[in-house]
Amino acid sequence: MAHVISKTPINTIATTTSSTAVVDHRRSLVPQAWEKSVRKIGLAECEQAGVSLAHAFAADALSMYLLDGGEADRYSDETKWKLHVRIMTYLVSAHCYSGVVTTIGPDYDAVALWMPPGMHMDDWWTIFRSGMWRLYYQLGSEGRKRYYEDVLPLLHETMDEVMGDREYYYLAYIGTKPSARGKGYAKKLIMDMAAKADAEDRAMYLESSSSDNIGYYERFGFQYRKEISFKRGPVPVPLFIMVREPAGKPVVKGAEEDVPILDQIETVKV
Repeated sequence: MAHVISKTPINTIATTTSSTAVVDHRRSLVPQAWEKSVRKIGLAECEQAGVSLAHAFAADALSMYLLDGGEADRYSDETKWKLHVRIMTYLVSAHCYSGVVTTIGPDYDAVALWMPPGMHMDDWWTIFRSGMWRLYYQLGSEGRKRYYEDVLPLLHETMDEVMGDREYYYLAYIGTKPSARGKGYAKKLIMDMAAKADAEDRAMYLESSSSDNIGYYERFGFQYRKEISFKRGPVPVPLFIMVREPAGKPVVKGAEEDVPILDQIETVKV
């Protein structure tokens, strides 16, 4: 199909034998509602959302932690990037099957992966359908140890310790593509689900891979609970645990309540 670039000015009047028509070249097939509205996506859009998250987390310490070390140090930059995209796409797919994936922007500019109360992605059927099982063979030997023996067990242990038997909304990932930052997309994604959590009187839980995020998430009612870290690499990779209580509910303070809160800084991922 040939693509012709029209040089006709916007709103030019085109005269025909039958009538005079106004040609408006400002129209677009991209739905205008996508620019301002949060929407839920399904499996057919996993690849696009996965690429967006890959760009959002391209410099993320935890993402690099899984793709560094061992034979992975011999991988080319292109190989690491392709694996990074696949990981994010698998995660999006798993959340489409067993959770909720929301996005905003005309080109999947910001994406959030959620696990509603009582749901999880650890069952074998979700792992199989989403492609998560492939990670065991695609990660290097050191990457497998870091993911299956370090990251997953500590995340589950920490969730159980912090939340106990409570049911809550888990924000597993949220990221905005570099080209779309500063438009408030992440805020809309968070507040959209926060409204649902408040209506159900549920808490929200997240792990931030940067201390700079603490101040950002505090704007939405999240409170710092504790810090954990992954230590198989040369430098420990920290995660900062935060919990948001339902609106109108008292904040549940933990033993770390005296930890000083950092200034509000919006990180590159949101």
